[in-house]
Amino acid sequence: MRSRSQFQSHKKSTLLPLVCAAAFFSLLLFGIQSSFFSGRINRKIDLGKEKVQVSDLSPQELRSLAEFQTSVQQCVANRGLGLTAHLVDLCKLTLKFPEGTNSTWYNEQFKVFEPLEYHYDICDAILLWEQYRNMTTVLTREYLDARPDGWLDYAAKRIAQLGADKCYNRTLCEEHLNVLLPAKPPFHPRQFRTCAVVGNSGDLLKTEFGKEIDSHDAVIRDNEAPVNEKYAKYVGLKRDFRLVVRGAARNMIKILKGSDDEVLIIKSVTHKDFNDMIKSIPNPVYLFQGIVLRRGAKGTGMKSIELALSMCDIVDIYGFTVDPGYTEWTRYFSTPRKGHNPLQGRAYYQLLECLGVIRIHSPMRAKRKQDWSNVPSREMINRAHAAALHFKRGPDGQLGQFGSCKVWGNVDPDNSGPISGSSDMSDVRKHSNYSKWETMPFKSIRKEAQDHFKQMEGVSMYKIDGNKLDDLVCVRHSVNSKG
Repeated sequence: MRSRSQFQSHKKSTLLPLVCAAAFFSLLLFGIQSSFFSGRINRKIDLGKEKVQVSDLSPQELRSLAEFQTSVQQCVANRGLGLTAHLVDLCKLTLKFPEGTNSTWYNEQFKVFEPLEYHYDICDAILLWEQYRNMTTVLTREYLDARPDGWLDYAAKRIAQLGADKCYNRTLCEEHLNVLLPAKPPFHPRQFRTCAVVGNSGDLLKTEFGKEIDSHDAVIRDNEAPVNEKYAKYVGLKRDFRLVVRGAARNMIKILKGSDDEVLIIKSVTHKDFNDMIKSIPNPVYLFQGIVLRRGAKGTGMKSIELALSMCDIVDIYGFTVDPGYTEWTRYFSTPRKGHNPLQGRAYYQLLECLGVIRIHSPMRAKRKQDWSNVPSREMINRAHAAALHFKRGPDGQLGQFGSCKVWGNVDPDNSGPISGSSDMSDVRKHSNYSKWETMPFKSIRKEAQDHFKQMEGVSMYKIDGNKLDDLVCVRHSVNSKG
């Protein structure tokens, strides 16, 4: 028989290899996990284009981005109606349509059918869209005054039939723009709690969202979409804002008939014929603060979302064709015609929903109870935004809310400037309440908008051009004068 000491010695000799093996396996597993995680966040992110190395981010920042990306992935799986998100690295992901999706849309420019997968950088996307929550999206006099050569170069781009590529005669340019050029922003970030952006898709006829749309604090519509009793149960009757392209703007009197208070915002340029019409109607009319955006979805609907986000806490979209089975672009009030790429648009709108930018309402979603708990929370978005700001902008990301202000202007609180209009307006316009947005007392706007204005130290932000996050015109107002 073995002695007790022999047995204990044998037991130790047997356990030692097991312990070593377990330790080795744990280290191996940790190495694999670390390699996978670092692979996700270090794998050729083209760091030459980034402001900092991934290794410069704190563990908390890395965790915030990783958690956000995973949450976006799960949101797409839960809400994407077949779409799936595949993670590439810390910021990049690919949205894929399921095999067998009918890609019938032919791109004439590139001579290919629409692809079934789309690549996005969600760090760029969250920076862009969160920035829009603080933006002014209506062209103002203070923007032209503050922007370098704003009147000489930029103003000319907003005036059709000027006959010159620059405003060499500023007086002439002012005559063109004065009728729709407010001195300062007529609308404020967070001015409304909920906004409905109503597109023109024929999908609206498959639902009865009318009362739900009208329950919003503000409703934004596109182009010449009719609002009447015929379509009321589908699209509602509430009319607050309408964003129109140049072609639709020619019919503004017909479009606005029956709605003296609806605000018309022209997407592109003003025109002599427009101005003559504007002078004869009571409605507020402004120019969209036009910038060139190169993103995954295009059209007036996307611009309307940008407009809504600059004024609203919650943006609900209706009438955007985002359900599977899309074969042609339809309108709820006219015959079908060829339009935007359906798969590309559907993927981008789904990404925006899972970034917390919009909430999608559609026929297929109407059949199930909407549960927004699977969309990233505001706290998670804020943490990811701060981390993405550091990663994409480096030290500039630590400069706070004004780190993107490259051009500064100031407004004299004792001279806020004229309201939009001209001396040759009709009595109808002169005696209407079209100027109410520009002369609205600060204390009468929503408390959240007042608080935001004070938090921003009275600064209004404008994009300069394009998608560049770093180039803003910032105009400082007196907080005391507002309140």
